[in-house]
Amino acid sequence: MSVLIRSIGVHVPQRRMTNDELGAMVDTNDAWIREHTGIGARHIAADGMLTSDLAADAAKKALQKAGISPKELDFILVATATPDYFGFPSTACIVQDKIGAHGCAAFDIAAGCTGFIYGLDIASGMLEARKGRHALVIGAEILSRVTDWSDRSTCVLFGDGAGAVVLSRIEESGRGVLKTILGADGGGAKDLVLIQPERSRTFEVASVTGKSLTLSMNGRNVYTFAVKSITVLVERILHSTMYHLEDFAWIVPHQANARIVQAAAKRLGIPEARFYMNMEEYANTSAASIPLALAEMEDKGILKRGDLIMMLGFGAGLTYGASVVRW
Repeated sequence: MSVLIRSIGVHVPQRRMTNDELGAMVDTNDAWIREHTGIGARHIAADGMLTSDLAADAAKKALQKAGISPKELDFILVATATPDYFGFPSTACIVQDKIGAHGCAAFDIAAGCTGFIYGLDIASGMLEARKGRHALVIGAEILSRVTDWSDRSTCVLFGDGAGAVVLSRIEESGRGVLKTILGADGGGAKDLVLIQPERSRTFEVASVTGKSLTLSMNGRNVYTFAVKSITVLVERILHSTMYHLEDFAWIVPHQANARIVQAAAKRLGIPEARFYMNMEEYANTSAASIPLALAEMEDKGILKRGDLIMMLGFGAGLTYGASVVRW
C-alpha cells in the first residue's frame, strides 16, 4: 500500500501587489527587493476573506480534480500560522463545514512554514495506521493581516494564498510519500514570532481588542537557520534513503527568499536550477508555499508521473522538515 498525492488545488488572491506599490508605502524599491529576496510581487486577500475561505476554495478544487466527494474524506489537516481564530475553533473544522465534509476528523497544525511537510507526514501516517482512504492536507495563509506594513525589513517578504492536496491510500507500491524527516529547534522560537498580549497572569484576561498582532523576525538568525536546515535536510535524506542527487527530478524548497536557496545550493554543490522557485510572483506564503509551487509545476507540465521529488520546509518554531515523494 502507498499514500500518494492524488491532486492539487490552489487559491491565489486576485489582488497583486508589486514591489513598486510597496515602494510608495515604505522606503524601498523594486531593485532592492529583487536583489535581496528574489521577490517581485505578492498576492493579497480581499477584505472580508478569511484563511478558511482560501483553504476551502483550494480544497474544493483538489477534490474536484481527484473525483472525490467531501463525504469520502477521513481527515482534514490545515497547516496555518494565520488561523481564523487564534486558539479555537480550528480553521480545519471551519473548512470541514464549508466544503460539506461533515463528520470527518479535522484539526490544525502550527508548524510555521514547515506546516505542509508536517501535515503530509501526519496525514500519511494516519491513513496507514487507520486504514483510511482519503485525506486533505491544506497549507493556507493570510499573512498580510499580521504583517507590519511600516517595517520594510519584513513587509516585502510575505503574501497570501492556499494550496490543498488530496492524499489517497492505494494498493500500489513505490509511489507516493516515501520518506519524511521532521525536526525543530525551540531555542529559536522568538526569532520568528507573532507579537501578542502575554497570557501570564491568572484572573487577568489578555485582551487583543484594539491591539495589533504583528509578525516579528530576527532576519539574520532566521537566514542562518534556513540555510543550515536545507543543507542538513538534503544530506540526511540522501543518507537515510540511499538515493543520489541525480535521482531527483526536482528539489522544491519553501519559497522564503531566493538568497537562502542560493546559499544552500552553493554549500551543497547543487546547481540552482535543480531547485524550483516561484517566490518572484507569490513571495513567502508560509505553509502554502510548497503546494503552490507543486501546482505551478504541474500546470507547466514539468512535474510528471514517476518523478522523484524532494520537498524542504523551514520556519517558525523554529521547525524544519523534508519529504521525498514519487509523483
